[in-house]
Amino acid sequence: MTKAELIDAVAQKAGVSKADAERTVGAFFELVVASAKKGDKVAWPGFGSFSTSKRKARTGRNPQTGAPVQVPASTAMKFTSSSTLKSELNPNRK
Repeated sequence: MTKAELIDAVAQKAGVSKADAERTVGAFFELVVASAKKGDKVAWPGFGSFSTSKRKARTGRNPQTGAPVQVPASTAMKFTSSSTLKSELNPNRK
C-alpha cells in the first residue's frame, strides 16, 4: 500500500477529507519519531509498540573486496506486534 492509497483508505474509513486524513497520519508518524528520539516507547493496545534499539559499533566486511570496514554504532526503530495482532494474522495457530 502506498502513502496515497493509505491516505485514501483512512479518509474513506473515517469519513473525513483526504487533507484531514493526511495531516492526521502525518502527525501520528511525527509523534512516533519524536518519541523514539527521546527514547520513549509508543504502544497501541491490540496493535503493537514502536521502540528503539541500540546497535553497537562493529567491524564489517566490504563484499566486493573483503576488506574490513568499521560500521559505527546506530539506533534502529523496532516494531513489536501485540499478541492480539499476531492471533488476528494467524487464526489457525493455537
